[in-house]
Amino acid sequence: MPPLLIVLIALAIIFDFLNGVHDSSNIVATMISSRAIRPQVALFMTAIAEFSGPFIFGVAVANTIGHEIVASENLNMVVIIAALLSAIIWNIMTWLLGIPSSSSHALIGGIVGAVAIGAGFQEIHMAGVLKVLLTLFISPIVGFVAGVIIANITYAASWKASPKINGVFKKLQIVTSLGLALS
Repeated sequence: MPPLLIVLIALAIIFDFLNGVHDSSNIVATMISSRAIRPQVALFMTAIAEFSGPFIFGVAVANTIGHEIVASENLNMVVIIAALLSAIIWNIMTWLLGIPSSSSHALIGGIVGAVAIGAGFQEIHMAGVLKVLLTLFISPIVGFVAGVIIANITYAASWKASPKINGVFKKLQIVTSLGLALS
């Protein structure tokens, strides 16, 4: 096995581990803090769901990166190693400083930067980059509006409910958290 491939695999494993450290706590936090499920079970279920996600839903994000953001012929081992290193460093810095950050966006930024330096800015498909940036800015707004609507509907539907409704909410927390982990 070529040494560069060994380095790439090692960095991919490190990135995946840091992605779990950086992002997975957000998925399990509500399940654990509300005592909907024991921490060990929550972590195990989340790990299985995150591993299974690409097999169930496919690799649309990877295809977007490989075809819509940069020309796929520019994605060689050196570019991927540079992208992984930059995303790893960014994840560690934001984790240590307590700054919320997306590992996926860090990796996309690393790929765009590595391709820009390695092959030139002309190899970056700006329409794909704008698609990612637009999603980055629109997602919080859509999430906020959907959250307000769902919270109001939930509050109205459960306003006079008995305390037994908490059991239903705990089960729903597990379902939504696993849905997040799968995605």
